[in-house]
Amino acid sequence: MDKFDERILQELKLNGRLPNVELAERVGLSPSATLRRVQELERRKVIRGYRVVLDNQKMGCGFIAYVAIGLSDHSKKAQNGFEEHVRYVKEVVECHNITGTNEYLLRVETASLADYKRFHSDVLGECHQVNSISTMVVMESPKDDRQ
Repeated sequence: MDKFDERILQELKLNGRLPNVELAERVGLSPSATLRRVQELERRKVIRGYRVVLDNQKMGCGFIAYVAIGLSDHSKKAQNGFEEHVRYVKEVVECHNITGTNEYLLRVETASLADYKRFHSDVLGECHQVNSISTMVVMESPKDDRQ
């Protein structure tokens, strides 16, 4: 990884749809050299994919919360059970196994507080591995590099 690769990654992080010719101009390489470098970064899985960033409000998501989850049991079986319980739940957009007082931190997105309440009781409340739930509501996001 050299300064050109780092500049390519920086530009693609800002705009993954940047045309190769424009990317080449921005990083100071020829289009063919830039394309080879991008392909090599993809091959090496430095670039794992490209994504679309959606406007949560326009998609009907008016409520975002981070939810700290404490498990009743610290075994691998309990962790696997919890992870399987939330793996395909659409409201859970991130699930992180963390250190500290709690075992997991979830990013949960719902249309409203009422929808979050249903998620809280119907999904988390029905998971027998869950011992504690601590919800932190996002009021504003002055910085979010995922957007």
